[in-house]
Amino acid sequence: MTQTGRSQALRRAKILALVVVLALAIGAARTLVSRSSNARALEAGTAEQAKIYVKVASPTVGGAATTLTLPGTLQGAVQAPIAARASGYVKRWTRDIGSRVDKGELLAEIESPEIDQQLSQAMAAREQLAASLALAKSTLERWEELRKTGMVPQQQLDERRSATVQAQANLAAADANIERLRELQAFKRIVAPFPGVITRRNVNVGDLIDAGGARALFVLTQTDPLRVYVEVPQAYAHLVRVGQPVTVTQAELRGKTFKGEVARTAAAIDASSRTMQVEVALANRDGALLPGAYVQVSLALEGGQGMVIPASALIFRGDGVRVASVEGNGRVKLRPVKLGRNLGQTIEVLEGIAAGERLVMNPSDSLADGDVVTLAR
Repeated sequence: MTQTGRSQALRRAKILALVVVLALAIGAARTLVSRSSNARALEAGTAEQAKIYVKVASPTVGGAATTLTLPGTLQGAVQAPIAARASGYVKRWTRDIGSRVDKGELLAEIESPEIDQQLSQAMAAREQLAASLALAKSTLERWEELRKTGMVPQQQLDERRSATVQAQANLAAADANIERLRELQAFKRIVAPFPGVITRRNVNVGDLIDAGGARALFVLTQTDPLRVYVEVPQAYAHLVRVGQPVTVTQAELRGKTFKGEVARTAAAIDASSRTMQVEVALANRDGALLPGAYVQVSLALEGGQGMVIPASALIFRGDGVRVASVEGNGRVKLRPVKLGRNLGQTIEVLEGIAAGERLVMNPSDSLADGDVVTLAR
């Protein structure tokens, strides 16, 4: 190989070596740049994943009015079992279930021969006592005349006067007994004590009736107006007022609502159930509602004066109920709260928070006091 050929070969070798070195340098630089970029991306991703994103909500004062719906059973404004005051046998009955009756209308009649005989005997005994009184009076008059002449002592005259007074008392007792038996005889007629509807009949002709027994011959119910009792929970009891409007619905009467009002309240909480009994008066002029029916009673209640927050903001832990408040620097402050009424999706807070605070919604169990959070948009 000539000298020129050797020089050209050496030059090509140098160029090739330079190209290889340059390629290696470029590859190394590219690797370093890639690793640095990946490290920065990993660091940024780690920092992003370390952030706690939360949604917040602020409490409202008072909250909107709410409707409380409670079950109840309709009752007649007046409902009474009608029993007999006289013993005997049922002679006849004149009204059956579903009959509308007026006050004083005859419902049934009892046959009681014992009372009739007692009345006849009492009247005969009265005649005897009346005759004895007449004799005592005439005898007293004669003895008073004899006393004026001094033919009888004063002691015997006083005895005749005492006998006359005793005869008068016996006659008065007989009159009272006759009046009692006549009143008892009037009880053989069973009449309606008030206008209403016969909702139950428990007698038939020939039944033996005992005076003062527990058996009711009829059950009479006044169907207009009606009343219904509901048990209001203690949390809502202070919001119920006499005269407050009420809406009553019945599942079988779809699309129909009936207006009533709170007639009276027990004004006390039952210690066993922690509820207050409320009576609702309900007009029923068309008779659409039936006593004994199961209904739903809806009371419109005013909003309270406390703070109202979403129920999802509460944290239940062993040391009590808390909420997570986000401060200005993004740090979490766990605050203990005192709860009031449960309004379903919202709940009333009586103590522990102020208006304008940012409360974490659906906080995780791991959220701790002092954690830094980021507000989600």
